[in-house]
This record gives sequence, structure tokens and C-alpha cells, in this order.
Amino acid sequence: MTDPSGLTSNIIAKQAPGQRLHGRFKYFDPLYILWAAMIGLLLFLVVSPMVRLVMVSIEERDVGAWTIANYFTAYSRWRYIEALLNSLQLGAVTAILSALFGIPLAWALSRTDMPGKKLIWIIVLGAFIVPPYLGAIGWILLAGPNSGWLNQFWTMLTGLETPLVNVYSFAGLALIIALNSFPFIFLFTKAGLDLVSSEMEDAANILGAGIWRTTIKITLPLVWPAIIAGLIIIFLETIALFGAPALIAIPARFQVVTTQLWQFFEFPIRVEVAAAYAMPLLLVTIVLMWLQKLLISRKGFVSQTGKGGERRMIALGPWRWVLFGYCSFVGLLAVALPMIVLGQASFSKAWGRGFSLSNLTFDNYYFLLFKHDMAWVAIKNTFVFGIGSATLAGALAMAIAYIVNRNLIPFGNILSFLCMAPFVIPGIVLAIGFYAAYASPPLALYGTATLMILAFTTRFLPIAYANSAAALRSIHPEMEEAVRILGGNRLVAIKSVVVPLIRRSLIGGWFLIFILATRELSAAIFLVGPQTRTISVLLFDLSEEGNFEILAAFGGILLVITMSFVLLGMRIAGRDFMLRRE
Repeated sequence: MTDPSGLTSNIIAKQAPGQRLHGRFKYFDPLYILWAAMIGLLLFLVVSPMVRLVMVSIEERDVGAWTIANYFTAYSRWRYIEALLNSLQLGAVTAILSALFGIPLAWALSRTDMPGKKLIWIIVLGAFIVPPYLGAIGWILLAGPNSGWLNQFWTMLTGLETPLVNVYSFAGLALIIALNSFPFIFLFTKAGLDLVSSEMEDAANILGAGIWRTTIKITLPLVWPAIIAGLIIIFLETIALFGAPALIAIPARFQVVTTQLWQFFEFPIRVEVAAAYAMPLLLVTIVLMWLQKLLISRKGFVSQTGKGGERRMIALGPWRWVLFGYCSFVGLLAVALPMIVLGQASFSKAWGRGFSLSNLTFDNYYFLLFKHDMAWVAIKNTFVFGIGSATLAGALAMAIAYIVNRNLIPFGNILSFLCMAPFVIPGIVLAIGFYAAYASPPLALYGTATLMILAFTTRFLPIAYANSAAALRSIHPEMEEAVRILGGNRLVAIKSVVVPLIRRSLIGGWFLIFILATRELSAAIFLVGPQTRTISVLLFDLSEEGNFEILAAFGGILLVITMSFVLLGMRIAGRDFMLRRE
């Protein structure tokens, strides 16, 4: 049938724009707006500070012209170069010491019948929880050259005035950091050993190799990639550490990169020189991460898959008690001794007087909780910044991980790279980048809670992203498609399917980031303002006053807060949420 009047054509012509508009947005998902906002936030947190850091390093101050004079200034003096060399040496020595502590513990727990394994796990967790600067304070009280407990006992025992140990030395600093860092290589090595079957070890034993030779020649080479990863992580963490070097290196009259950067931030602040001075630290980090990837990718280092084969515990006989003694000795140095002396100092009128009822007091805690003008401010800030950064990092990481895992946009791997990029950016370099990007107008965020939360979020974003990505990989997309077939949109699928299934992992990641944020110092010390001090920053301020009793009490408060959240996290997310291998 024809339409002589052309009425149908006119109706179609009138409806065509609306139909075309409907067709254009037929497959539009409102969540794309959220994805775009998340991507913009990711660029703001990661890309902008790093770009601004590089730009500031080649800008002439108050002029804006490009120059390389900042690099000449940063490395024009031998003491600046010496600080960089000291950091590199410190990182290497600390990594070696950490390997001597961590690898035997990992082998003992994973492969042997050594008794007391639960105790060793507690030791590792304790070493992981105690902040490096708090451990350094404990060792100052233990091994100070004049009044440290160990030296006083040595003098009483031998009558010699020469101290047995001196914590204010390069060796003392390396030992203190290693005692706090060995859990990293422990976790990497144990995770690798747990995947290696006993077949090759059995073959070596049949051919006449003993336990120790088999371990050195067969077992450990199979997990060499994991050991390398642990060594590199410890090296990078050491050269970026600020708290322990500031407490030990400065009184010992030698500098490292982080303490030298701190001096560039003393009045007048020379952020352009600090940016230039930080560049080698960033380059070293990138090179080492590339080297790790190169070594692990080589087929010669690939070990057993761990999907088959039996993993039997090695019977050590009487040697199991020797091994237990060594592991306990590491725990004594890393956790027990520092915590005992810190606890004693926190309840003492004068920590050097030792244990006695006449020396016992609660005044240190009373002073901090009811009289100190900044203590409660620092505690409140620590909670606010920890909760804010953990929540923001978790939400951002979850959104980006979902986008990448479900291939919602092209080039998703770029977003994954940006989320993991802060992992290779030392905290102190990241802080300088945030200072360069957002301290000045128009944002002028220096010293504000906003800047602290954003910096902490970026600092721990890789942990949140790795956690979310691992959890999402365990969920098949078909479950979400079923929800969408039944009429639900993607947001409904995420709320009703995805989040409930990975809730435990997300909560565990949140607790881990919160705990790490409460002890963060390297980034906070460069961005803090008068009203945004955290417990870690206030601890550092108290250390400069030399009042170790008040300092130890405030450290005790931090440990109580940390342990409370660790126990709560264990109850909600699982006992291994802090040491879980994702």
C-alpha cells in the first residue's frame, strides 16, 4: 500500500533525530562517567606529580626558564655525592643481612620439621608491624655508646669503658634496618619454597648429597627469582628510608640520600635542587625493577610449577633445635629486645635506671593523653589519614582493576601500569613530586589533610591494585552476565555479585593499607603542616628533643593502635591477611 500524502515519510523524518539519538546512546552505560572520573583521579595522583617533579628539576627558580643548573647544584659538592654512595652501599649491605636473617627462617618453616613454627611466624609478623624508626629508637636505648643497656652490662661484666657495640655507625644502621626488613625476603622465599616439590631433593639424596648440600645446590636455586625479588625490594626500601637514617646517621656524622633531601627542605626550601637530587634515586629504582623482570623471565630460572609432586618436611634430627635457636635469636634481636627496652622506658621516670618499683610511673602516658598539646591531634590525624587513604586507594584500585580485568576500554594495560607505577617510586621522591605539583597556587595544598591523604593513597595504591586484581581474576565474568541478562546493569552486577564474592580480600587490603599508613614517615615528613602531624612525625619530633621516656610511651600508643587493627583484620579478613601472598 502506498502513502500518497507522504504522511509516513514526514513522521519518520520527524522521529529520525530522536531515533538516531536513542541509537547512539543505546549501549551507553552511566558507569562510564565513573570510569572516566577514576581515570582522571589516577592521572592526578600518579602522572601529574611525576611530570611536575621532572619539570621542576629543570626549571630555574622564580624564572621558569629551562636549565640544568639544578643538577650541577645537587651534585656540585662531594658530600652530596657521598650521601648517594652511602645510600647505595647501605642498601646493598642491608639486603645481604636481611637475606642472612630471612632465608634460613623461610627454609625452616617451609621445608623442615623444626619445632616452634607458630612462634617464628609471630616473630616475622612482629618485625613487619614494628615501624623502622621505632625499632631504631629501641636499639638506641639498647646499644647507645654510653648509656645503652648492652654497653652498661658489658662494662659491669668486664670493667672496660670501651662500648661493646655502637649503634651510631654505618654497621649499626644497616643491622637495624635489616632486622626490620627481613620479612620481605622471608615472604618471597617461603612463597617460592612452598611451590617446590621434594622430587629433585629426593634424587639428590639418593645420589649421596646431604641435607645442607642439597639445600644450597638444589632447593635455593629453584627459588632464586623469589630471592632476587626480595633482595631488590629491600634494597629499594632501604635507600628510600628516612626515619632510621635520620635517628642514626645524622648523629653518626654521615649522610644518606634521604637525610640530604631533608636538608634541602630546610629554610630556604630548595625544591628544584631536591627534585634534581632525587632523580638518580628514581632511575636506580627503575633499572633494578627492569633487571628483576629480565632475570625472572629467563627460562633458566623457572622452577617447579608446584601443581604436582609431594612436599615432605626434612627431618633435621638434633639440628632442628640449632635451627630453632637461630630463628629465636633473630626474633630476639628484631622484636623482643627493642620492645622490652621500649616498654621499660615508657613506664620509667628515667629509663637508664632500669627495672625497679621506685622507677615505675604512668606519668609519661598521662602527659601524652591529657597534657601534650599535639598528641591527640596526631592520633586523630593518623586515624583520619589512614582511613581516608585506605578507602580512596581501595575504591580507586577496585574500579581500575575491574576496568582492566573486564576489558571495558582500550589500552587498559596503561591504567594497570599507572596503578603499579608508585611501587617503583620511592616514598620520599613521591612526596617531593606532590610538593612540587600541589603545594603552590592554584591548589596550595601544602600542609593540608587533603594533600596527606592523596599522597598516602598514591603511596599504597599498588598494594590495593594488586589485591583487587588478584581477587577479580578469581571471578568468572559469566556470573555478571547472568545478572545483566536478567535486567540488571553493570552497577547492579558489581554490587550483587562481584563485591560480595571478593569482600574478604577487599577488607584485608583495606586493613593492610590503613596499618601501613599509620606508620608512614618518609612521605609524611615532607608534606606535613603544623596541624597535620601524625604519630610517626610527632615521634620524630620527640626524638630530636631527646626525651626517650615520652617517646617510648608514644611509640607504645602507636603499637597498641596497630595491634588492635591487626587483630581486627585477622578476625574479619583472615589470620594471614598481612602476610598473604596474592
